[in-house]
Formats: sequence, structure tokens, C-alpha cells
Amino acid sequence: MAYDNGNLEATISAAAGDNAALQGELATAFLDSIARQLDLLKRSRCDANWNMAALRLRAIAASFHAEQLVALADETLASAPGEPTVLRKMDAVLASFANMEAR
Repeated sequence: MAYDNGNLEATISAAAGDNAALQGELATAFLDSIARQLDLLKRSRCDANWNMAALRLRAIAASFHAEQLVALADETLASAPGEPTVLRKMDAVLASFANMEAR
């Protein structure tokens, strides 16, 4: 599944202007934050930990205007801890955003 990174790229560009180094730092911080929350999701064994990681993920996505990731975080909140379908989708999102940073 491909994700539209347009809003994310526009948000990073708006925040960093023409400063390529700052754009890279923001993109890296975004990816690191998502990866950290995805790791917490994968290790969650109870509803409270699962929901907290999903809520943090949603907040990160919303702050960077990554609409599809916000929607996926909402889907995560509605799922049981460890739901493999959701985790696979999250892995795909992270890979998609990592490809964006590599460009």
C-alpha cells in the first residue's frame, strides 16, 4: 500500500524553509518518533499500552499533517493489542516515509 507523503513534505518544507539540513533533521525526527511508537505498539500486551502508543502516534502524525497515518492510528485505537494487520500497515507506512527521507 502506497502512502501519500505530500502533506508531510509540505509541512516539513513550510517549517524549515529552504534549509535542507533542517528539513532532513525534521524528517529524521518524525521517522524516529514513528519508529519508537511502532516499537511500543509491537511490544504492547495490554489495552493501556497499546492505546497510549497509538495516541502518541496519532499526535505525531497530526502535528506533521500526515493524514493517512492519523487514520491508521485511529484504526489502531479501535484494534486489539498486537493486531497483526495493523502492525503490517504501520510497517508499510514507516517504510514509505523512510523512502521519502532517502530522496
